[in-house]
Amino acid sequence: MMAEKLVLIDGNSIAYRAFFALPLLNNDKGVYTNAVYGFTTMLLKILEEDKPDHILVAFDAGKTTFRHKTYEEYKGGRQKTPPELSEQFPVLKELLDAFEIKHYQLDQYEADDIIGTLAARGQEKKYDVKVISGDKDLLQLVSDKVKVSLTKKGITNVDTYDPDFLLEKMEIRPDQVIDLKALMGDSSDNIPGVPGVGEKTAVKLLKQFDKLEAVFEQLSEVSGKKLKEKLETHKDEAFMSKELVTIERNAPIEIDLGDLEYQHYDQQKVSSIFRDLGFQSLISRVSTDEVASHQEVPEDWDEVEVNVIRELTKDMITGKEAVVVEMLHENYHQSPIVGISIVNSNENYFITIDDAEKSEEFIKWAQDPSQEKWVFDAKRTLVALRRHGISLQGVSFDLLLASYLINPSENNHDVPSISHRMNERAVQYDEEIYGKGAKLKVPDDESIMQEHVTRKAAVLYKLKETMDAQLQQNEQYELYEELEMPLALILGEMEHWGVQVDVGRLEDMGSDLDRRLNDIKADIFELAGEEFNLNSPKQLGPILFEKLELPVIKKTKTGYSTSADVLEQLQDEHEIIEKILLFRQLGKLKSTYIEGLLKVVNQDTNKIHTRFNQALTQTGRLSSIEPNLQNIPIRLEEGRKIRQAFVPSKENWVMFASDYSQIELRVLAHIAQDEKLRNAFKEGKDIHTQTASEVFDVSEGEVTSQMRRQAKAVNFGIVYGISDYGLSQSLGITRKEAKTFIEKYLSSYPGVKEYMNESIQEAKRLGYVKTFMNRRRYLPDITSRNFNQRSFAERTAMNTPIQGSAADIIKKAMIDLDERLRTEKLQARMLLQVHDELILEAPEEELERLKELVPEVMEQTVELDVPLEVDYSFGPTWYDAK
Repeated sequence: MMAEKLVLIDGNSIAYRAFFALPLLNNDKGVYTNAVYGFTTMLLKILEEDKPDHILVAFDAGKTTFRHKTYEEYKGGRQKTPPELSEQFPVLKELLDAFEIKHYQLDQYEADDIIGTLAARGQEKKYDVKVISGDKDLLQLVSDKVKVSLTKKGITNVDTYDPDFLLEKMEIRPDQVIDLKALMGDSSDNIPGVPGVGEKTAVKLLKQFDKLEAVFEQLSEVSGKKLKEKLETHKDEAFMSKELVTIERNAPIEIDLGDLEYQHYDQQKVSSIFRDLGFQSLISRVSTDEVASHQEVPEDWDEVEVNVIRELTKDMITGKEAVVVEMLHENYHQSPIVGISIVNSNENYFITIDDAEKSEEFIKWAQDPSQEKWVFDAKRTLVALRRHGISLQGVSFDLLLASYLINPSENNHDVPSISHRMNERAVQYDEEIYGKGAKLKVPDDESIMQEHVTRKAAVLYKLKETMDAQLQQNEQYELYEELEMPLALILGEMEHWGVQVDVGRLEDMGSDLDRRLNDIKADIFELAGEEFNLNSPKQLGPILFEKLELPVIKKTKTGYSTSADVLEQLQDEHEIIEKILLFRQLGKLKSTYIEGLLKVVNQDTNKIHTRFNQALTQTGRLSSIEPNLQNIPIRLEEGRKIRQAFVPSKENWVMFASDYSQIELRVLAHIAQDEKLRNAFKEGKDIHTQTASEVFDVSEGEVTSQMRRQAKAVNFGIVYGISDYGLSQSLGITRKEAKTFIEKYLSSYPGVKEYMNESIQEAKRLGYVKTFMNRRRYLPDITSRNFNQRSFAERTAMNTPIQGSAADIIKKAMIDLDERLRTEKLQARMLLQVHDELILEAPEEELERLKELVPEVMEQTVELDVPLEVDYSFGPTWYDAK
């Protein structure tokens, strides 16, 4: 018969570890959650792997304990608990209650004492006891029946100590742990120990004398005059320290092992608190092993009647319908449609995609621009239906975009999350219906899926008016209706059309890179004098730092660091370094971009269909995924050449690229109303040369290329709210020099300095900053007492209006250009947006018109106090259009 398992968790220790291991997170109510999240990941791992029969989380009761009677300064050096952590303890206890896990604290005692007492009782009853903490003091509890798991890096990575492992790792027995601490002390708990005695010396003494008492009884045998003197002088502190670190194993606790019995948690309760906390990624871990479609709809939710139809008829349509096109997979370029729900003021309908394709009335309705459709993610919906030959028209509301503009700092904009934030919780999360990962599938009972999709559409229909009102209240309706909505449909068409790829050329590039990599590898081996695994830091480190005797910059627990930043500092030391860096860069090019792009080319069309993230960044910038075509590296010529594989989709067509010149600096000149900056752009001056002239106090004719480079870094650094530290790192200068650069810049451009101060004050007053077009970015940390968080918020307050306004401008330019191309009936079409650049393809005969049309549209899309300037280029490939 297997022994019962008892798990005892040091709540304070694990919460502290989690808080400092993870970045600050907060849910939609502004409650900090990073400590709770880290603790929860640890807890789930324990429940999944250890499957305890009994479990308890122990907490410290307060600052004062019985140990303070012995030593008033006990734990006196500890810094005050950050308020961002303090407020998470009540939340953590609520979460434990949801898991139905007992937690306990006791006045005048610490969590260690509660754990020590219960561990002793568990050992008496022959339980297998596991203690989980980040505190080495608890190692004194280790025995044949008690194991102690100590967190290492992060939260879930632990070392589990039994007597053998403790002896191997620390060279002491469990009963010697308190003697070790008595000798070496513990600065974190303000335990004095014997000053000057560290862990190595303490272990050596215990190996020789076995116990603390024996050390002092046989003091004459201690080797080393100074050590003997230290021990003699601080004997009292050593014995007091031993008393302080000894865990009480008979504390007067009012609970017994029977109270800690653990069955299982209620999935609904835990899922509910996870949603409240914003832990969407953890919900699937608390579902059953079966596909989660067995979840029942909560009793307090309204029933949703589903009318499954084979054909859409005119009498079903009101002209204002909420529509959800449901797909299982995120990549809607490939995912099959599992069904379509249409909800209006009369009824709730569900139709399969097969029946929709056959229904003339459905196609007519979908393609009729006069029939209003309210959707979730217009771009996704458009692309999915286009794959079935249906061209969606009449989209007048997009729940995803509305939610994104209203709550730009939120990470989750799916229908359940949005409805939850809007107090309409009548939708389950997809993973509760379809499962996740390898278990992802439509439930065997399709009615569950039909009701789920229809609930989404019903909530969408209900929230439309509320979201519209919120946008109006925020003065964001124009941004939504005139910018984001039309752009979504343009992006959908761009994604559906895709970008043509010359697969043969891409494969040839891969072969060329293989040859280059082999040549570089041979050079490296020759310089090293031997062959080794270039991708292994354990083999590379000794070559560089022992054989070649290069200066050691940084060490890790496993040996020498060979990270990129370390190697970059060693570039002047040996020619092997430059070759290793090049080998790594080319290797990444091949694996990430050559091989990565070949994997996502559509086999039928030889096109790549990226997905543009329109509702992701807080600045409003677009990003692209699967693949990320905005991030093809262009610093190396080999990286730039990858663009040679992107070609027009038709013969006798060309690639045409146009990009804004220094748009963010021009936006800064407009917003800051700095006269000198504005005049520089109006007069067509080189802004970096002018800034160098101001900062270095020389005439523009005396500005060197090095001065201009540094001025350029300052100019763009200001846009991104760079600090003196950041500038010093980018230029390789001292912080003092960087600080002087920034001060001179701000004195040269006083309008910029005034703008920066005003933007911070406005953020403090309103809690957010905004762009030209009223895009908001909320900054809850702008008044934080934490210096780092407040500083980041202040930099964000300065740079978001600049970056966000630049993003708004290019989005508007895309809408204006799309309209002009249609108006003039040109065949040219937009393919990609890469930050400040638009990539088009067009017939050669339209080239002369595009040279005039594209810069004209982009330069006139908004009116600033300084001119917008657009450069263009063209050629047979994207590479040539530069």
